[in-house]
This record gives sequence, structure tokens and C-alpha cells, in this order.
Amino acid sequence: MTIEVKESPDSHEEDQGGVETVDVGAPDTEGELRAELTEAREEVDRLRRAAAEFDNLRKRAERERLESRWNTAAGPLREFLGVVDNLDRALQAEASADDLREGVEMIRRQMADLLRRFDVEPVDGANAAFDPNVHQAVAREESAEVDEPTVVQELQTGYTMESRLLRAAMVRVAVPATPASRDGNVEDGAGADADTAAGGA
Repeated sequence: MTIEVKESPDSHEEDQGGVETVDVGAPDTEGELRAELTEAREEVDRLRRAAAEFDNLRKRAERERLESRWNTAAGPLREFLGVVDNLDRALQAEASADDLREGVEMIRRQMADLLRRFDVEPVDGANAAFDPNVHQAVAREESAEVDEPTVVQELQTGYTMESRLLRAAMVRVAVPATPASRDGNVEDGAGADADTAAGGA
């Protein structure tokens, strides 16, 4: 047996009438723009504060750098002011040449003592083996009396500080004579002897 179920038109209309339609309307575009604008302004303010903080840090670091530089230089400079005072006294004093020389030598010793206090030492000069790491050769000559490049004259003293080069010494260097130079010297000497002998004859 077959049973058919039919919906009545009235019940269908009731179902349709029971559906509630909600009109959401258009999106609130103006409100969204205002929110985005507020967020953008807050971001700009945050960036400005960050830039101001960075600028303050930079200025503080510069002040600290200058302060550290001043403190580092002030100590040694105070020590050297005593040398300047002694030089002024020597210039103002009415003394003989010998007394003036003695005063200058005393100031020179005072200066050397101060340099040693700061671990500043002179570079080996005359008669030392030439060392390109600490010597600057400004003149060169050949010599049969040396077996290796040797400093024969110190034109300006060099200094090291804490075993590091502060200033190279300017020196005149003698280098071993080349065989050609030695042969030339012998030939010149022989020729001179020959000329002398001829003149005597």
C-alpha cells in the first residue's frame, strides 16, 4: 500500500511567512577610514618618539666620547705642563751659555722621564742594524766596513709606545759594497798609483 503525503498550500505559505529577512545594509566605510587614520597617526607618533630617542642616544654618545677623549688627554698634558714651565724659566733667566745648556739638559732629562712613564722608548739609532719596521732610510751609501745594512747616522730619533711604533727614526744607512764597486775601487787605486809613479819618473 502506498501512502502519499501532500503539503497543503496553506502550510507552505506559513513556512515562507515565518522566514525573517535581515537587511545588513552597506559597510560603514567612513568608520573604517577613521579607524585606519587613527592607527596611522599613532604609528607616526611612535616613529617620531623612536627618532627622538635615537637622536638623544646619539648626542649622549657624542658627549661621552668627547668627555673620554678629554680625560685621556688631560692627564699626560698636565705632566708636560711642568716641562713648559721649566722652558719658560730658562728663557727668562739671565745666565751664561754653560748655565743655559745645563738647564736645557735638565729639561731634556725631565722630558725623557715623562716619556718613560708613558712607556715611550727611543728606537735604537746609530750603529744598529737597519730595521725597516722602525727605521726610515733617507740616505744610503755603500761601505766595505759593513756586512749588512747598518745605521751610521740618526737624523731624527724614533719612538715606540708599549712596544708599538709611535714614530720611525730617520736614518742614514750604510750597505755592503757590491763586488763591482770593490773592483772599481781597486782599479781606481791602481790607476792612481800608476799615475804617481809616472809623474815621479
